Formats: sequence, C-alpha cells, structure tokens
Amino acid sequence: MQNGINLTIYKILEITIQTNKNIYFASDQHFGAPTREKSIPREQLFLKWLKEKENDMGALFILGDLFDFWFEYKTVVPKGFVRILGKLAEIKDSGVPVYFFVGNHDLWMDDYFEKELGIPVFHQPQVFNINGKQFFIGHGDGLGPGDLGYKKMKKVFTNPFSKWLFRWLHPDLGVKLGSYLSVKNKLISGDEDIKFLGEDQEWLVLYAKRKLESAHYDYFVFGHRHLPMIIDLNTNSKYINLGDWINYFTYGFYNDGNFQLIEYKKEIESQKQH
Repeated sequence: MQNGINLTIYKILEITIQTNKNIYFASDQHFGAPTREKSIPREQLFLKWLKEKENDMGALFILGDLFDFWFEYKTVVPKGFVRILGKLAEIKDSGVPVYFFVGNHDLWMDDYFEKELGIPVFHQPQVFNINGKQFFIGHGDGLGPGDLGYKKMKKVFTNPFSKWLFRWLHPDLGVKLGSYLSVKNKLISGDEDIKFLGEDQEWLVLYAKRKLESAHYDYFVFGHRHLPMIIDLNTNSKYINLGDWINYFTYGFYNDGNFQLIEYKKEIESQKQH
C-alpha cells in the first residue's frame, strides 16, 4: 500500500467471448431504495433491459449495489427482488457467464448468489483478459486516496465480530435498520458526492493512473460514483464509470475494442421513433 493505492498483483481470469456477442456492464441499481414500492418501476426497467439484451449477451458484469441493502443470515435473505434474481439465474443457466462484484451497500453478501444462482461473487477488484484486452473491474469503493471516513466504517462493517453481532438481530429488525441506514447515512449512500470533481480530483481516476505505473490495463471499469463517464488515461487505457439506475439508467457495452456508455431510457425512446 503506497499513498492510499493498493498495489496488489491480481490473478488474471481469462475469458473468450464470441465476436458476434456483446459484453454488458451495469452498476448501482440500489433496488429497495428509497422504499420498496418506489423501487419497483426501476426494477421493472432493469428487468426489461436484461430480457432485451440476453439474446446477444456474451457475458454480464454486475458491479455492485444491486440492492440498497443486503444481508445474509444463515437461513434468511431479504424479501423481494424475485424476478431480478430469477432472470439472472436464467441468464447464467443459458450458458452466459455472469459476474457479481460486491458494493458498499451489499458488502455483507456471502454465498447465496454462488450456491443458488451459480454466479461467482467478488469482494475485491479482479483483472480479466477478455479476447486479449485487459480489464480491471471492481465496484470502486474504498480504492485510491482519501475517503478515510468510509474506509474506517467499512473496516467496522466487514469485521467478523460486527457481522456476528448483527446476526443476533431478528431479520425483521435487522433488515429494517440496515435499509434505514443505507438511505440516511451519507458515508454509505454517497449522496453528497454525486458530482464531477475534475479529472485531477477524481480518486478512482487517480487510482487507475497509479495502477498503470506497474502494469498495463486497457479498461478500468467501476461503479460506485454514480456518474457515467469515460476518461482517456493515456492513448491505450480508459477509465469508465458506469453511472447508475437511479438518475442516469446507463450501462456499459463492449464489443471488439469498442466500449460505450448507453442511456437505456434514451435507447428506448429511439427504438419507439423507429
């Protein structure tokens, strides 16, 4: 660790995608917020997106905060989200690889996705070699310089003793309390940070540039910031933040060296016009 930058050497996962298939990325859906009822229209839109893209999907990456709060008791998971979970399982069962990265709102995810859906769960960034291109992928929380308040809080929340204590709460109380804190606590929700800070102040951009000093990556793909952006780090590397499904409804699209951020609502409107 140097100047807040994790210099870990990551094991590379090799995957090959057919050239007639596309890779899709999405992040920060925060389903369940601000209330279960108000979240449902966004869930329906995301489900429509999954159904629409599954036919040409070569791989799907979910980069964290799919839920605004998630905690796995020994025999209980939060109620709801059945259609979303079912569609992800269906996509995986069809032979499409699906990868899930834990975010700061679902950091208490354990093995439910892996056992029930067959979807691998990553708690740290991971490097993928996809058809010869290097992708450095993660949710983005706690990386880079600064953000010390959240980093301290994350250490507390991920401490095994903290998780053990929380499990003693009845699920009805635990989920209600967790959901309340997810919406109200600014360190968790990040509401005060949803604005472009400038390239020289964007801490994930600084993190990516520092990583490039020790290895080459074609694409750094993150969520967490809730702001859709593509920034050239140099002539061969790009930083991508996927935005969210609260304000922007953006997703990442990749095929054969072409990475785009697309606003799904605008895509729907364009389809209607044609």
